[in-house]
This record gives sequence, C-alpha cells and structure tokens, in this order.
Amino acid sequence: MHGVGPPLVTPFTENGDVDYTALSALVEWIEERGVDFVVPCGSNSEAELLTMAERKRVTETVVKEASVPVMAGTGHPGLAETLETTASAADAGADAALVVTPFYYRHSQETLASYYREVADSVDIPVYLYSVPPYTDVQLEPETVDQLASHPNVAGMKDSSGELGTFIRTQQRTEEEEFDLLVGSGAMLAQALDIGATGGILALANLLPEHTAEIYDLHRDTPAQAREMNAELVEINTAITAKYGIPGLKWAMRERGAPAGHPRSPHGPLEQKAKTHIESLLAEVL
Repeated sequence: MHGVGPPLVTPFTENGDVDYTALSALVEWIEERGVDFVVPCGSNSEAELLTMAERKRVTETVVKEASVPVMAGTGHPGLAETLETTASAADAGADAALVVTPFYYRHSQETLASYYREVADSVDIPVYLYSVPPYTDVQLEPETVDQLASHPNVAGMKDSSGELGTFIRTQQRTEEEEFDLLVGSGAMLAQALDIGATGGILALANLLPEHTAEIYDLHRDTPAQAREMNAELVEINTAITAKYGIPGLKWAMRERGAPAGHPRSPHGPLEQKAKTHIESLLAEVL
C-alpha cells in the first residue's frame, strides 16, 4: 500500500440510502485520476453511520469495481465486531484491513497492543493500524506501534494524529521493519514523504486525486517542487476536512462532477457561505 489512496466517500441518496450505483461509478472516477489504492469504510466514508450489512456490501462493491488494491476499514469499538467485519472484508476480496483504535472507552497502551495482536492473529489479510485521535480521543503512541510493527501480520499504519513530531517518532521506531507508514493529512503529505512515509490515505484524494498523486510522484525526483505544490493545497484541504467536514467534501466533489452523493444524517446540508468559500478555493487550484 504505497502511494496515495482516498478514504472513499460513500454516496447516499437525498433520502439517506446507500447509492451503490453511484459508488461503482465513483471508484471508476477516482481510479481514472491516478490513485494507487482505495479505502472504503474509512472515516470519510461515514463508516460509523453504516450498518454492518451496509459496510459488507460497500466493501464488496468497491472490490468488484476496483482495479487497484483495496484496504477496507473494518474497525469497531469492540473486538467481536472488528473480527466479524474484517473476516467479511477478506471474504469479499479486500487486500488489507484498516483497523481504527477501539474508541468510546479509554484504553491503556498495553490494552491497545493486546487488541491489535489478537486481531492480527485472527484474520487472513494484512492489518493496518489506524490512529485518529481527533475523532476517537485515542492515541497510538510510537512506542506501541514499535511493539506491533514486528508482528508478521501487521503491515503498516495510517497516522492521522496531525502531529509531525509523533509521525517522526513513529517513523524512526519502525524504519527497520517492513512497515508501511501512511500519513492521514493531505496538508502534510510532502513533509511526511520527506520523513520517510510510504504514502498517504487522504480525504483530499477524494476531491483532487490527480493532484495528490502528482505530489507523490514529484517527490521521487523533485521533493522541493512536491512541497511547493502541497503548500498550494493546504487551504482547500482544511476547508474539506476540519472546517466543513464531510458535507463540504461531498459538495466539492459534486462540483467537480464526481458521483459523491449526499451526506447521511446527522450530517446536515452545507450553507451557501461555505459553498461560496469552497468554490473560490477550487477555482484557485483547478
């Protein structure tokens, strides 16, 4: 899982039903613009608003349509649900599982390490750790990642801490292992590649897949140019993540002609002021 992959949005109808036809079309739209892999049922997929049955069918649909590798989000707050969803993703043909830290309750680092070992021991596809403390209030510390990186079925990690220092410490502790370290923030893709990241799972790759893929490709030979290009995307990245969230991301994607569908409740519609702002930012980068 090197390169750039979007945490693929899940298209919903205005009534809130999953639009599987649009999802199939979205996979094609994204792939045509140069991504290296796709990630259904991640945070930007509104995975926590999907039923277990819907998650299963979303993953099956993406696997069927995709010609690039598929890393399916399979994590839940509880072990039993995580194992069930991961096994379902494996049965569907997913190439790997992205397992978010168990959330809602607080857990020690020792408990988190034990949890991930049990998941990795119990499933047949490679497991990627997923730390996203802004959503879960649970941080996988670099020392814990270091312990897990040597497990034969723990293949890597998506770090969405947004903290460059944490990312550096994690990279330093895992660089001797065969371990894919993927950044979760489009604003720091080039910086993370400078440090040694193998790629990124980026909300921005839903909206500007060709731009994020170009940053990754440029970085091989002209890292300064990659950093310059990445800097030009910081504002639009902030708008469709921290500022306006999934409603903003999906609205921006529809403006680009992507079959992104609508957000699901309790997400609400985007206000006109936000649309105008995103529209102006898109005009600057397209």
